[in-house]
Amino acid sequence: MRKALLHITLGLAALVTVVPLLYMVSLSLQTEAETLAADAVLVPDSPQWGNYAELFTRAPFGDFIVNSLVVAGVITLAHLVFDPLVGYVFAKFRFPLRNTLFVALLATLMVPFFVRMIPLYVLMANLGWLNTYQGLITPFLMDAFGIFLMRQFIQPIPDDLINAARIDGASELRIYRSVILPQTRPALAVLALFTFVFQWNEFLWPLVATTTPEMRTIPVGLTLFNQEYFTLWHLTAAGSVILFVPTAVLFVLTQRYFVRGIALTGLK
Repeated sequence: MRKALLHITLGLAALVTVVPLLYMVSLSLQTEAETLAADAVLVPDSPQWGNYAELFTRAPFGDFIVNSLVVAGVITLAHLVFDPLVGYVFAKFRFPLRNTLFVALLATLMVPFFVRMIPLYVLMANLGWLNTYQGLITPFLMDAFGIFLMRQFIQPIPDDLINAARIDGASELRIYRSVILPQTRPALAVLALFTFVFQWNEFLWPLVATTTPEMRTIPVGLTLFNQEYFTLWHLTAAGSVILFVPTAVLFVLTQRYFVRGIALTGLK
């Protein structure tokens, strides 16, 4: 009985979570009249697949999607290169002020982005990087959370493996590439998923750092589109579906590593 109640509770929680998503998909396939009807239409009489094509004719959503893919993709790749490397140094090397530097690094997690945004904006403006890819990407090439995640995952790896590789004549780079990285795949999957989802949905910095529609990312473009066409809810829902699909696909592809990585790192 207890197990059955647990499954029923989890099923209801999953239903509550999924229903808004299903209604968003339904809304994206409705006509404008159906979206403005007094009674909500759960299933459209005739799905309007052309809503997605119309969305691209009213705003440069192709540019929005490309910009988001470039920004989120490059930042994710940068995190996969730099964060494990720095985490490895903090986990397995002994040097003066190591713990102090690590605590200082973690302290940056408590600094709100709003505090850093104005200095970042001034710096990007002085460099002439506003409304450019480098202005959108450079401030987020490394992340304290990613370094912390990788450090926690690498720390339990036995030192005997590293010492054996050194005895065999392997360089530090070879040890990192051949011994450390193969054992951190679950954590790398978690890092990639977290980073891509966060950057794909990032709104504030792209809003501040871009000035033309051609450089906006999809969250900013969709918000401004909704402000301009605030009655076309079916098109806004279609844009929301497009915004949701890449992160859902990435989670499906990495969920095995994602669950394992969370279990092994103790992240809750």
